[in-house]
Amino acid sequence: MIRIQFGKPVWPYSWPIWRKGGTMDHMTSQKTDRKRKLSPTPLSRLPGQDNRMHWHELRSLFPVTEQHIFLNHAAIAPLSTKAADAMAAHVRDVATEASHGYPRWLKQINKVRKLAATLIGAGVDDIAFVGNTSSGLATIAESFPWQQGDAVMFAVPDYPANVYPWMHLKERGVQLCPVSRQNGRIEPEQLEAAWTPNVRMLALSSVDYATGFAVDLPAIGRWCAQRDIRFAVDAIQSLGIMPLDVKECGIHFLAAGAQKWLLGPMGIGLLYLEPGQRARLRPPLVGWKSVVEPENFQLNFELREDAARFEPGTLNLPGIYGVGAALELLLDIGVENIRDRVFGLIDQLAGHCTELGLASPTPIEGGHRSGIYSVEVPEPERSYQTLMEAGVFHSLRDGKLRFSPHFYNTDEEIDRTVELLARTGVV
Repeated sequence: MIRIQFGKPVWPYSWPIWRKGGTMDHMTSQKTDRKRKLSPTPLSRLPGQDNRMHWHELRSLFPVTEQHIFLNHAAIAPLSTKAADAMAAHVRDVATEASHGYPRWLKQINKVRKLAATLIGAGVDDIAFVGNTSSGLATIAESFPWQQGDAVMFAVPDYPANVYPWMHLKERGVQLCPVSRQNGRIEPEQLEAAWTPNVRMLALSSVDYATGFAVDLPAIGRWCAQRDIRFAVDAIQSLGIMPLDVKECGIHFLAAGAQKWLLGPMGIGLLYLEPGQRARLRPPLVGWKSVVEPENFQLNFELREDAARFEPGTLNLPGIYGVGAALELLLDIGVENIRDRVFGLIDQLAGHCTELGLASPTPIEGGHRSGIYSVEVPEPERSYQTLMEAGVFHSLRDGKLRFSPHFYNTDEEIDRTVELLARTGVV
């Protein structure tokens, strides 16, 4: 632990300043050839539900660790070698075999759909693939059967992806009912104060992107059920590191891109549509893939009943191969194990920051914590630039430094990050 002596941090060991362009030899046992072929660790060697988690072995799946301390999974996460290899293999397949592999690609789509359903406790027919979170939320907003005078509730401030689709409904006569966050927090009491009987849908982010506050999804799901309100969730800041069951949480709609905590590629995301509500939706876009018989070119227009009716055309297959490999990795490790690992790293980070006298809006106790930890520093832009130049990848959000570790990060990386932060003059 860090000790404070004469107003300055005293570190249990001293590492040389790691400069941009240097290496991470002090954190890795071997120097890996940057030109090596990406090759995943076989799933049989991963720890599964074993309490003795081989985190260092899993760390070898992420080449980003060879040069950087990556604590920015709430932004765009690095790909594992498993995901990168899966995508590369598919691209090579298309290059050498062209459409000959089409039946195999369809099987992969169904396989990944099942993995996504398993992750959130849904049925395989309830999952559609979309390009990103924004596309998923916009699909929900535009396909819902709104009537004149209906209202939609959403939090402000929030990430624009979960605000603009609802604001766009105003021109259709839908009333907007924004609920103000209090230091990032959203509680049922705040919703109750803003609620009106004409509210038909509530749209919330599972985790506030700036403060890391995690909403109580089951409690809010019950609140919605008591008022006959449909519950839509932007889950991109929690899916992959926090267990989530859409049925237990009373969620009707959910959208999440793969490029953050899911450790998947950009340009692919998941959309969950609860069966009872899905039947009431009118897809804003339809195409040859939306129908029951997509290979029947005699123009038999009969929409599918499952969520794939919201997939109008050819999907992002490289993205599906990538997110499939990412989901296999997460499910094999176990989301509960990942959550506990990440929370442990954040506890360590929060403890160091507290010893330095730094304040944070992030809850780290109780049921509202997440994989995000934000900290207030006197000169946030300078501290941000200094850490980035030292190879510590993080974000600057709302004037605060935001850190978001994943399971493959290490205690040493957390210590090193805070050591560098202290040297920026925050104490």
